[in-house]
Amino acid sequence: TDPITSAAKNLGQLTVHVSCNDAAAAGAEPVGLLVTLLVPPTATESDIARVADELASAAEQAGVEIIGGHTEVTDSVTRMVTCATVLAKAGAHGVLDARDMRPGNDLVLTKSAGLEGAAILAGDHAALLSAVPESELASARAFFNEVSVVKEGLYAAEHGAVAMHDVTEGGVFGAVTELAEASGLGAMIYADQIPVTHLTAKICKILDVSPMRLIGSGSILIVTPDPEKVVKSLRNNGVDATVIGTMRS
Repeated sequence: TDPITSAAKNLGQLTVHVSCNDAAAAGAEPVGLLVTLLVPPTATESDIARVADELASAAEQAGVEIIGGHTEVTDSVTRMVTCATVLAKAGAHGVLDARDMRPGNDLVLTKSAGLEGAAILAGDHAALLSAVPESELASARAFFNEVSVVKEGLYAAEHGAVAMHDVTEGGVFGAVTELAEASGLGAMIYADQIPVTHLTAKICKILDVSPMRLIGSGSILIVTPDPEKVVKSLRNNGVDATVIGTMRS
């Protein structure tokens, strides 16, 4: 179950993909979604319709059905807030567990750091980014199209992953910390190996934020004893992947 409170735009899209990403990170295939939508009294019917259309479109893309939920107008919120529960089906290898990680397992990161955060900043805070051309802001906003990790998560679960964690609040560094805490291990990270797009780096520099700590749906951390195989397989399936560290005792 996941709430979406960080974005004013693309709310429906993030609601679906962030929830489904959690399931995929456990090696489970998302099947159905229950969505609660809380709407401030200032919102219009067209605002609600826009979010509903986003939810439907993203669900189709993710291959899940929206099977229920609740919509409520309430002055308890000042902007739209969603909370979604995903139902998922475990794969042939069962549900992955961070406690199965071992010292020496490597960390593989898909795509690049801070994709979701860069898209949110380019969409919701464009006024602070006047130094960035509109064409580049539009390209950054298009990162929303990359926030799903279901494809690579399910693939990795069947091809050598012992644990996974999707990158969300706290960015790559936050996700690594949570994996370490869940496994009881430490981690050595090769910070200079973590991929960051030119646009993400540019936006972060202007706003003085770290791309390594920026909310980052669209990337998933994969823990594996065979990183070369995982990286090669993902790249052969159209997903960029990079070894960024190793787990330590």
